[in-house]
Amino acid sequence: MGKHVNTAARRAMLGVALAASLSAWVPAQAADLLTDAKARGTLRIAMEGTYPPFNFKDQKTGQLAGYDVDVARLVAGKLGLKPEFVTTEWAAILAGLAAGKYDVIVSQVGITAKREQVFDFSRPYTYSAPQLIVRKNDRASYASLADLKGKTVGVGQGSVFEQQVKAVPGITVKSYPAAPENLQDLAFGRIDAALNDSLMVSYLLKNSQLPIKAGARVGAPERMGIPFRKGSPQFKAALDKILLDATNDGSLKALSLKWFGTDASRPAP
Repeated sequence: MGKHVNTAARRAMLGVALAASLSAWVPAQAADLLTDAKARGTLRIAMEGTYPPFNFKDQKTGQLAGYDVDVARLVAGKLGLKPEFVTTEWAAILAGLAAGKYDVIVSQVGITAKREQVFDFSRPYTYSAPQLIVRKNDRASYASLADLKGKTVGVGQGSVFEQQVKAVPGITVKSYPAAPENLQDLAFGRIDAALNDSLMVSYLLKNSQLPIKAGARVGAPERMGIPFRKGSPQFKAALDKILLDATNDGSLKALSLKWFGTDASRPAP
């Protein structure tokens, strides 16, 4: 009996010690992001900067441009804050948010159950579907991902598209840090197809000189939102209201038509 009591006591003491050591590593509850950002006067916004038409460097001005950039400026403006843009590769962008390097990501981040365990998200501001991209001279017809068994498909590293292709047995997956390298490899025949956002595909067909064409849309539509670290309910409420108002008054639709030629601010009927 004494032995069991002793063991239980030791376990309790170890539990207390472990909790204390963990609390030393976990930062104290910070102020709501809305309060912090207002105190700074800026909203630190991360995006890839290499993902047209969503966010990319305009070759004429050298400035960031695209749908995400316009949405980010709209949000920051409505919050009364100056947008402060940070560009980073997609593969590291979510880790940077978790580490507090910036406040939000506005870069077509798909809202998934796994990501929602780690971050809070705004209401969706874009709806789109995954779409294949193939070479212009490819006569094969890929109606689904299953048709690409035995082939090599290029995807963005750490993207929802990467997860979708990896879920299909028999496909060799090649991951890229950014879209341009992916599409160049496709054009040169180093991969058989690429999977990306349907809105990006339609833009590419109008603006790219590469010998590529749109393939089939595959998979369910995706909801894109703005992620931020958990624990800022005031910021979330303010952000959601801005996006809801922009949806209802047509602001998001206008930006969507500007960049895509279609309204991606609402789910397809």
